[in-house]
Amino acid sequence: MGALFCLLSAAGFGAMAVFGKLSYDAGVSVEGLLLVRFGLAGAVLLAIALARGALRNLPRRAVLAGLGMGVFGYAAQAGLYFSALARIDASLVALILYVYPVLVMAGAVVLRRERASRRRVWALGLALAGIGLVLSGAATGRFDVVGALLALGAAIVYTGYILVGDRVEISPLALAALVCSGAFGTFLLTGLVRGGTDLGFAPAGWLWLGALALVSTVAAILLFFAGMARVGPSVASILSILEPVVTVVAAAVVFGEVLTPIQWLGGALVLSAVLIVQWPSRSSTQPGRRSSAQAGRRSSAQAGHGSSARAGHRSSAQAGRQTGAVGRSALARVAALRFFGAEDQAVTQSSCACSEPKSPAA
Repeated sequence: MGALFCLLSAAGFGAMAVFGKLSYDAGVSVEGLLLVRFGLAGAVLLAIALARGALRNLPRRAVLAGLGMGVFGYAAQAGLYFSALARIDASLVALILYVYPVLVMAGAVVLRRERASRRRVWALGLALAGIGLVLSGAATGRFDVVGALLALGAAIVYTGYILVGDRVEISPLALAALVCSGAFGTFLLTGLVRGGTDLGFAPAGWLWLGALALVSTVAAILLFFAGMARVGPSVASILSILEPVVTVVAAAVVFGEVLTPIQWLGGALVLSAVLIVQWPSRSSTQPGRRSSAQAGRRSSAQAGHGSSARAGHRSSAQAGRQTGAVGRSALARVAALRFFGAEDQAVTQSSCACSEPKSPAA
């Protein structure tokens, strides 16, 4: 069931762009969409988090960090994403945005949280080539430069959002609730400053906004949590690559959007790069006898006595956490999806050797 939950989550997230486009067709503005989406999703997630006790005894610093990520990071990313969606095809937005896992990997290397490797360099090169083909294919027809830049800006902002959120110590459900609430506060305030947000659109608009908030936000997040708890974060991240595929197929069915052969090739390169980044390396899934023995020898030389086995196990676990942790996390549609508290660790540890909590800073 874990894999099914992850696939359903990816389908829900993938349908987000289609629900957004349908909302625009019903007369919903970008500002109205963002306000209603985060208002509904934030209220539901807060209610669930309160019912499960996820917000109990949270440090003030963690609460402020979660709200701040929503107020600044996620609000900016969502604003850029849905503004791009109002100008260019949903499939094009999805493919441009989905370069962010590779950007997260590159950012982690620059910040020295990850080490550069041949595999990561190949992934970055493939992603850049793929995005180039996607954009060049679009340029052969009607091409909105501003829309493409907005989508690319959403990927860049989301990269920074994830790298910053990597340092936040808070349970994933609580973080998701706080982030959505913080983003709602941003769009509520900006609407008031502009004289109010127009919500006088057709009833069909409310239907699509409800689907956007409940299906493509709340349900998608909770299904990802449930799936990840059963199959582990690495498998869940790989299964989540279905998301842009769902967007492209759904946009073709609903809106008749068609990618050129060059864009299909570019999209395949982008998704291949994401798979390269997300696919667990041997060291992250099975530290093996060699790394364990080396760690044990180092620990034994430092500590003496008979503690080499325990120290070797701890060192191997730390190596497993560090290897590819940030890269795996990038496929989570909200930063909350990668952060494990003590309770989440206990649930997922048995299902995947990579499902340790946060990777320590390099």
